[in-house]
Amino acid sequence: MIKALFFDIDGTLVSFNTHKIPASTIQAITKAKQQGMQVYISTGRPYSLINNLQEISHLIDGYITVNGAYCFIGKQLISCNPIPTEDVLTLIQLADEMNFACMVVGEKDLVMYNSNDKVDYIFRQLLNVQNMKEDNKVDFIHHQPVLQLTPVISEEEEKLITPKLPHCTSSRWYPDFADITALNTDKGRGFRAMLKHQGLKKEETIAFGDGGNDIPIIQEAGIGIAMGNANESLKHVADYITASVDEDGISKALDHWIFQSDK
Repeated sequence: MIKALFFDIDGTLVSFNTHKIPASTIQAITKAKQQGMQVYISTGRPYSLINNLQEISHLIDGYITVNGAYCFIGKQLISCNPIPTEDVLTLIQLADEMNFACMVVGEKDLVMYNSNDKVDYIFRQLLNVQNMKEDNKVDFIHHQPVLQLTPVISEEEEKLITPKLPHCTSSRWYPDFADITALNTDKGRGFRAMLKHQGLKKEETIAFGDGGNDIPIIQEAGIGIAMGNANESLKHVADYITASVDEDGISKALDHWIFQSDK
């Protein structure tokens, strides 16, 4: 019996084309909630940059954010896994030396360091990110935990950088940047923390995703579902592949796995 649903945001709940949640998805999640299922978000975004879930915000029971580094229910913190300061300082230095932009996500503050035109195109135009502060100072890293670093770099640059960050792991859900978190911190870890706190079993869960950073939670969940628009690496490990976000993929998957008994 399925008791909890876990949803990635970008490319899963929210269309890259419209920046909105399809009506069919809202209806399906509302129906699942009415049938007693819990609803959780599992995203690479920090909470302060989640600006596209208004239609379902009242249905959400908890959040796995910044790729599992910060998980909470309401005002209750479930888990927090910060990056060691030495690796944060190393990446900031590399951003200066290699001239790339990097989002620095603290527990309370967020700054796009060394911003450039690529940042505006990727984050504001393509991903519709709002309220993102830009600054060439990140003094707060000495006063609060840093949960995630998001350098705007190619895969080739990522391969050069990651060996210099021994206490970190890297993943991608969008081709033009990497998300760097503390070692062994990913959506799977956040998923396990949430299940433990809520007294859920993994066989009671379904997880949806479309990107490489969704692989850990898709593998952990009782049923792991890849969107039709997902990358091939995720589809390879999924239990089921549904239609794309723009073709009612979530609604169709929930019809298949949950609501079929209603018909």
